[in-house]
Amino acid sequence: MTFIDHIEELRWHIIRSMIAILVASIVVFIYAEWIYQHIITGPTRSNFVSYRVLCSLGRKMGTESLCMKDINLTLQNTEMSGQFLLSFSSSFMMGFILAFPFVFWEFWKFLKPALNPQEMKHARGIVFWSSLLFFFGVVFGYLVLAPFTINFFANYQLSPDIKNIFTISNYYESLSDMVLGMGIVFELPIVVFFLSRVGILTPKIMRKNRRYAIVILIFLSEIITPPDWFSWLIVFVPVYFLFEVSINISARAEKDRLNRLERQQYE
Repeated sequence: MTFIDHIEELRWHIIRSMIAILVASIVVFIYAEWIYQHIITGPTRSNFVSYRVLCSLGRKMGTESLCMKDINLTLQNTEMSGQFLLSFSSSFMMGFILAFPFVFWEFWKFLKPALNPQEMKHARGIVFWSSLLFFFGVVFGYLVLAPFTINFFANYQLSPDIKNIFTISNYYESLSDMVLGMGIVFELPIVVFFLSRVGILTPKIMRKNRRYAIVILIFLSEIITPPDWFSWLIVFVPVYFLFEVSINISARAEKDRLNRLERQQYE
């Protein structure tokens, strides 16, 4: 295929992905009111599942310290078309999350012809694992990171005379950044696998530059989370765990790559 043919092929993959996101977004938009009431603004309520589970766990351990304070939070809209436009943006975000497996599958179909049979064998199940990691990241961001962050800032006051009244757009932007950000960050093992398969990244490089990686992960965690140390720690710990897991993935991919090169030399 010529370069123009590749671009044309890529264009159709993108078009099909956008159609899938659009269909999922329309479905979400139909139930936008219920979704906002029970999902998007869920972490603003004291009976949110994460708060109840954490409090129940603390009581089983004989302590009330894990029970969160009642959330002192008021959301408001300050623009005439604010809620209307927000229903579209939130529907698109959730549509992308729901359609992610199909979008990645389209991306994978575009890349597959460039791989040899051996590489295809080792990449078997890549769509499943990539989607699983993405959904794990989204769930982690929504059920762990977002509730802790929202609870912290909703109850943080410099003075009892100052009330926390946040705009719904600001709340939504913070929530979507945390949820999508964690979904993307959890794709780290997939990225490491591909880079290791082509020889760009090796476990030796990752171990040698671990301290630099820690600094980068700290910086990345700071970008994803609001500026408080607790939210940063909640993100950094699982992301660093993913980094250590990725080293093992890189080692396995490197071993397979070297074995393949050795077999090619004998052939």
